[in-house]
Amino acid sequence: MPSNFTLHTVDSAPAASKPLLEASTKEWGFLPTLHAILGESAPTLKAYQSLFALVPQTSFTPTEQQIAYLTVNVANECEYCTAGHTYLARSVGMPETTIYALREQEMIAEPRWQALRSFVDAVVRARGRVADDDVDAFIAAGYSKAQVLEVVLIVATKVISNYVNHIAHTPAEAFMNDPSFGWVAPSRRQAA
Repeated sequence: MPSNFTLHTVDSAPAASKPLLEASTKEWGFLPTLHAILGESAPTLKAYQSLFALVPQTSFTPTEQQIAYLTVNVANECEYCTAGHTYLARSVGMPETTIYALREQEMIAEPRWQALRSFVDAVVRARGRVADDDVDAFIAAGYSKAQVLEVVLIVATKVISNYVNHIAHTPAEAFMNDPSFGWVAPSRRQAA
């Protein structure tokens, strides 16, 4: 039986987490359940918020950021983050065919985006020990050495959220109950 993690509010959170949860509520317009759980540990919540805030400063476009995020979420089988980033991918205008391909681990029609997806997936699955050929193929697709490192930033951001969601069994947000956002990890599909 899993441990029960508290879904903190600003009022119930440890003192150091209160301003962080207030900032989350202001940024998102509600308190995401992931942040409510992360409120148990102010340093972990702050690390997640800080990394997440750095990703828009990378040289990736908003669509490329979401391609990378969804690739990590799917590789780590994080149902909560896959649903959440499906919403965010739509909000930046990502084509539905690309969202579907990412969620179902199929080829993306746009070659540059597929190169990004392939490299991010390789980084996650190899735990960073990608082959030089993988790096070269990513750069040959038009990406830079800086973007190689920025992929690591995105992976690190999602490791915090994906792993916490697995450990804490983070409840889905209400909008995630819509089948167009919800997603079931392949290992759970096979078990069903």
